[in-house]
Amino acid sequence: MHRSVLLVVALALTFVSTAASAAARETARIADAVVVLDEIMQIREEGIPPALLRNAEAVAIIPGVVKAGFVLAGRFGRGLVVVRNEDGSWSNPLFVTITGGSIGWQAGGQSSDVVLVFRRRHSVDNIVEGKFTLGADAAVVAGPVGRRAEAAVDDTFRAEVFSYARSRGLFAGVSLEGSGLQVDHEANARYYGSDRSPQSIIGARDAAGRESVRSLHNRLSLYASE
Repeated sequence: MHRSVLLVVALALTFVSTAASAAARETARIADAVVVLDEIMQIREEGIPPALLRNAEAVAIIPGVVKAGFVLAGRFGRGLVVVRNEDGSWSNPLFVTITGGSIGWQAGGQSSDVVLVFRRRHSVDNIVEGKFTLGADAAVVAGPVGRRAEAAVDDTFRAEVFSYARSRGLFAGVSLEGSGLQVDHEANARYYGSDRSPQSIIGARDAAGRESVRSLHNRLSLYASE
């Protein structure tokens, strides 16, 4: 009996350890998103206009999107989306992937940090319901940068999604038409549990107390208020 109890305890500890190790990948993904946001917003004259973040319905941050190919090019990355709650706070992060391709005279590869700022709630609804294609499901344009773009955000730019990318130390608005955002169900299952739907994840706030999530929420609130 004593050995049986020890065996059960050992198996339970192994399960907990394995689950924690798996979730660590998603925790690292959140931490990477915080770093990307920090580094972009610290470029004072070239960062995302704070007014855009203040009025955003959602923000997607996808570190290290890899684009590679010869003539036919492909794009892939793993990141997250956070959605604005009715009280102005931010939702649990929903883990997503981005994929896309293009045709043209191109060769080689590069890695970019991608940020998408959503201005319409229905765009977010499309993401959680399945695949969302930039340019097809919502109008997307290369986003304005710098504080001098503040006044133009509401008056001039009418796109539903603003897209940005940082590559080799440069940061600017970028065209991502044709790229698809999909829910990363495996990542969400590791982080939240296998029985959670995308809707239940963004509709709850149970992850808000985790250090990495709290850091992400604090940064978004900070940069939107500047």
